[in-house]
Amino acid sequence: MRYGFTTGSCATAAAKAAAYMLLTGKKKTEITIETPKGIPYTAQILQIDRKETEVSCAVKKDGGDDPDITTGTLIYAKVTLEEKTEGKELAKIWIDGGIGVGRVTKPGLDQPVGNAAINHVPREMIEKEVLQVCNFLDYKGSLKVEISVPEGERLAEQTFNPRLGILGGISILGTSGIVEPMSNKAILDTIQVELNQRKALGFDYVVVSPGNYGLDFMKKTYEYDLDQSIKCSNFIGVTVDMAVELGFRKMLLAGHIGKLIKVAGGIMNTHSKEGDCRMELLAAFAVKFGVEAEQVCKILDCVTTEEAIRILKESGKQQVVMDYAMERICYYLNKRAKGKMQVDCIMYANEFGELAKSKEAEEWFTLLAQEAEQQI
Repeated sequence: MRYGFTTGSCATAAAKAAAYMLLTGKKKTEITIETPKGIPYTAQILQIDRKETEVSCAVKKDGGDDPDITTGTLIYAKVTLEEKTEGKELAKIWIDGGIGVGRVTKPGLDQPVGNAAINHVPREMIEKEVLQVCNFLDYKGSLKVEISVPEGERLAEQTFNPRLGILGGISILGTSGIVEPMSNKAILDTIQVELNQRKALGFDYVVVSPGNYGLDFMKKTYEYDLDQSIKCSNFIGVTVDMAVELGFRKMLLAGHIGKLIKVAGGIMNTHSKEGDCRMELLAAFAVKFGVEAEQVCKILDCVTTEEAIRILKESGKQQVVMDYAMERICYYLNKRAKGKMQVDCIMYANEFGELAKSKEAEEWFTLLAQEAEQQI
């Protein structure tokens, strides 16, 4: 499968080309940079606009075989002559964000509050490649590099940026410079960033959910907006590890039975390719509490957990089975936390609402309501 290149690599290539054209007066339609991964990136230079003291150009983002919402987007760099002071040993590069590049408004992120959301690795890449041009041409003045993404504000609505307090556009990202096809790294990085930010804001407790499944149920039953939780996708175990490492004291995991029942069997990555024992676990728990063999066989033949719950309800054993499932879920979650963090849980189904919760779960919503009041 084909590699792609990050927004950071695109910004770097555009900045290097713009710097070259500004300092030489020559047009450049292709340029090569070296990514932190060691893989060279040769980019086509588009939308060139050359003036006496500034040059702007763009590179089209290519996500390879793992495209995201920024694939096909033009990433612009404008390089401006700031000053040229005799006697300087090295050029100085100033980097900032323009239109469509978000700005940080909350602590705990890669950049401090007030900075453009251009992460430190892309900043290092831009500085290195632009300085390379300056040194080659023996230029010792200062250059300002402004990165912009005209479509950035619209694209940011489809990202985590508004939740993270990055306003006005997308982030310029990338730690390796390349996009590895089918990689889960971006999801894990996002989980880590959100946990870091919550910790930086002074909280020692956190709500985690695999996704927004059950959003309406949580709002109606607990007056809690599940969209405010940290989304761990399938990475429940790794998220527990991250929270423990950051020193969180408490975690609430709220989710649909389709994901959480797997945790009752000790499965901490709930993606179907990692294992799917939903019906086997529900059937085993049903046997434990005396559900008739015919109904147990029906559970094993179910396609969805909602179907299985309907059978358990008909048997009259739904609640005792769900309570036991919750006991097992909490056992494995707290085992993963190794006694360093208390993990509570709420499990629900779309049709049946709340199925079970841990003993301390109810207290969470008083805590979260108090937090919400403080933010008003």
